[in-house]
Amino acid sequence: MGVAAEICDALAARGITHTFAIQELTLPIALNGTDLIGQARTGMGKTYGFGVPLLDRVFDAADVPELDGSPRALVVVPTRELAVQVANDLSIAAAQIPVRIATILGGRDFEAQQEALRAGVDVVVGTPGRILDLYQRKNLRLDKVSVLVLDEADEMLDLGFLPDVEKILAALKDSPHQTMLFSATMPGAIVRLARTFMNRPVHIRADAESSAPTHASTQQIIFQAHRMDKLPVLSRILQVPERGRTLVFTRTKRTAAQVAQDLADLGFTVGAVHGDLNQQAREQALAGFRDGTVPILVATDVASRGIDVEDVTHVINYQVPDDAMTYVHRIGRTGRAGHSGTAITLVGYDELLKWQGINSELGLEQPEPPQWFSTSPEFIDKLGVPADAEDSVGPKRKVAGSGGRRR
Repeated sequence: MGVAAEICDALAARGITHTFAIQELTLPIALNGTDLIGQARTGMGKTYGFGVPLLDRVFDAADVPELDGSPRALVVVPTRELAVQVANDLSIAAAQIPVRIATILGGRDFEAQQEALRAGVDVVVGTPGRILDLYQRKNLRLDKVSVLVLDEADEMLDLGFLPDVEKILAALKDSPHQTMLFSATMPGAIVRLARTFMNRPVHIRADAESSAPTHASTQQIIFQAHRMDKLPVLSRILQVPERGRTLVFTRTKRTAAQVAQDLADLGFTVGAVHGDLNQQAREQALAGFRDGTVPILVATDVASRGIDVEDVTHVINYQVPDDAMTYVHRIGRTGRAGHSGTAITLVGYDELLKWQGINSELGLEQPEPPQWFSTSPEFIDKLGVPADAEDSVGPKRKVAGSGGRRR
């Protein structure tokens, strides 16, 4: 497809030799420097859809100035976890080319990031706040950026991040650059906004417009669970024989911390990722989840866009998310890259109206999920819970990474 041999060889060394649909569609256009909006369901290769052409152009494009230690590409993402994930993926693809990649995010040593920029970098991956901070301190140069990527663009252009994104765009206005937006969901209002700062972008959808927003490879199980019975229900689901890596999502930091502690008290090996933990603790828990030493991770939605682990077998919504797109991103953590997965949503009796809104928007046809308890035969049969399963599975444990509270 015209990609530099060094990049292809680096990917092949990791077993990546074939394109996903979004990559096949975007690469010819992105390699030419055309602005584009790329849209595909979660877990279908969006990172390399922009990462491969970005690296190729920084490495060897005629319209990108020769590398001199100031950034030629900038990737802006909404969460710290996603910044780390994207930078890791780019580093894999760049293993055989002289392109230096820096990760710029809050919660990490500020001086170390300043030093990395002083030493010279070619690609910066970061969160908006820290990017702006370093730019305003004149540690980060943006005047030679030739490629800008907004990953998870639907969130980046929403009200929470839009002011920072506009400041970043203003910093780039004197530098001709290619702009690429990627996301699983791209509401019409976001596309219209994006076109105001893009140059005749091509909008690429890797799925037909009629395609379901979730993977067919993901089995979705939804039922009503009493608030006082959710923990026993969760404990029994976690004892299903074929369960592998499992993500448990909560809506609040407080609930994430409590559920993780409750599971550890029941003997499960579990980690947590939420906003009340410092960055080191969050990264420690995520590292354990990725390498399999921590098979269960309880997280708030900060992780729903930042975890790219192919063999997550189960996603459990302990609390119903606030909206349909958050639901899509949560359950998109399983059933990735051709794997099958199971997404289970526990609808509290007080969450039924919220679930019905999600159900209606996504056309899931389950407005009144069945009411099951941890002892219900229907629940045990549907989930394959062992007949002898009890709440506790062993002695109390410590939550992985729990020592790093924010100060």
